[in-house]
Amino acid sequence: MTDNFKKGVSLYNAGNYTDALGCFLASDCSSDEEKNDLAYYIGLSQARLERYDDALVYLEQVVTNGSDKDKVVQCTLALAVIYSLTNRTRMAEFELGKLSEMGVSNEKTICTQAYVCWFRNEEDKAIQYYEQVLSTNPENTTALNGLGYILADSGADLTRSLVLCKKAVDLKPDYGPYLDSLGWVYYRLGLLSEAEKFLLKALDVMPNSPDVMQHLDQVRGAKK
Repeated sequence: MTDNFKKGVSLYNAGNYTDALGCFLASDCSSDEEKNDLAYYIGLSQARLERYDDALVYLEQVVTNGSDKDKVVQCTLALAVIYSLTNRTRMAEFELGKLSEMGVSNEKTICTQAYVCWFRNEEDKAIQYYEQVLSTNPENTTALNGLGYILADSGADLTRSLVLCKKAVDLKPDYGPYLDSLGWVYYRLGLLSEAEKFLLKALDVMPNSPDVMQHLDQVRGAKK
């Protein structure tokens, strides 16, 4: 693969989806395997940026190809989320059913359901799903971060929220979304300097993230 692709993967893993997508779109590939890898990352980047129609084209391409089971699973998860968020419930259930048939880790499926519930403002259901995952795997970073963010955003349990989000950052210290969540927890606790510190770290790896920029604006507004 080209240097653009390698740089794009690094940016994607750091949570900088906008710049990652630019690198992927500028990448050249020759073999079928490389084309599949490129479609995988373009689809996931588009999904992260909420460009759902564009994402569906690439994600479906990877699933149809079917040559890499891990990538098929990840793209199927993404499809289930997109269909749920765009109110295509039957299609979402179909994708989740395929995951079950493939014997996919229950944790991934449950975290997907939790995220969808949170997006639909069904916080209690989302919390139950994340708690279910953490009861069997206390180091699942997706569940740690998801539950921590919900508890902070709702103000339900800021102390536990801090513990959860700090643990997620300890496990993945350079992942932008987790840094953003931790910064938001500190803001909700009224610890504005700590909040700004972690949000700036998140902005370093996700410079075009509207969520991070919105959180940072709120913190700086509160400091005035």
